[in-house]
Amino acid sequence: MTGMGYRTIKTAVGAGLAMWIASLLDLEFATFAAIIVIMCIEKTKKKTLITIKDKFFASLLSLLLGSLIFEVLGYHPIVFSLFILLFVPILVRAHIQGGFVTSMVVVLHVYTVKNADWTMFLNELYIIFIGMGIAVLVNSFMPNFKRDIEVFKKEIEKRFEIILYEFSAHLRDNMRNWDGKEILEVEDLINQSKSLANQDVENQLLRKQNIDYYYLEMREDQLELLKHMMKIIAIFSSFSLDIKQKEMFAEFLEDLSRNVHSGDTTNISINKLDELNAIIREMELPKTREEFEVRANLFYLTYEMKNYLNIKKKLFAQRN
Repeated sequence: MTGMGYRTIKTAVGAGLAMWIASLLDLEFATFAAIIVIMCIEKTKKKTLITIKDKFFASLLSLLLGSLIFEVLGYHPIVFSLFILLFVPILVRAHIQGGFVTSMVVVLHVYTVKNADWTMFLNELYIIFIGMGIAVLVNSFMPNFKRDIEVFKKEIEKRFEIILYEFSAHLRDNMRNWDGKEILEVEDLINQSKSLANQDVENQLLRKQNIDYYYLEMREDQLELLKHMMKIIAIFSSFSLDIKQKEMFAEFLEDLSRNVHSGDTTNISINKLDELNAIIREMELPKTREEFEVRANLFYLTYEMKNYLNIKKKLFAQRN
């Protein structure tokens, strides 16, 4: 059913439960408990707690200040307008303006009853506690995004494999046609998976770090380097000269494309790249301008590839 998401189900269950409890306790304005639940349930546990904090203190403040102002100046529409003019700047200064709507409902209850006594005060507090307590309870049940993130990671790695292989193939055949759509696809996949990983972080109140999020940031940084490398690879289309060094680096890229995964094998790849660079340095110097330009661009590619590998190496170094 369209719109029948996890959050919708929790909101429906929580709102009905809060209203039922408030009605059992014979509280006045019992339906307000349901409204509080609806307004407090957010996408993550962290956002829910922040919302509840703002709404609780704003509601408590409006109950105290509203009762005082109405009792002193009278229960009149003009007094209510005056209350809003005084109250909003206080909320803004206290950085709890997110609780404005809830606090207005509370103060309107006082205005409706026209009696700011202890019975009214406790009635509102009970409703607030019930609504916010139920919101915390139902929002403690959160979906596990780990499986979805793993699927995204596999799809991201597949795109990286294709990109590296296409780089290799283009070095071997500068007439090869590749539209580079995997670059755009993997960028979208990274953004989607980072959003899920960020939600997972905000659902783990006692755990501030998320290994998956760091992994995705690593892939994002690597993607930026691949974009730069793609421009250099495109330059090779203007060169008709084939040199041995180009084939050697193409072979390295093809081998790398077969080993894109979440594990730590960067030292092996870095060692292979260092060995390749050492061999190239020992080879005969370029004899023509075109050969010089080809090898200069190839040198830049090997430099960027070293940075590409070091980004992943740094990720695993931070874990240890």
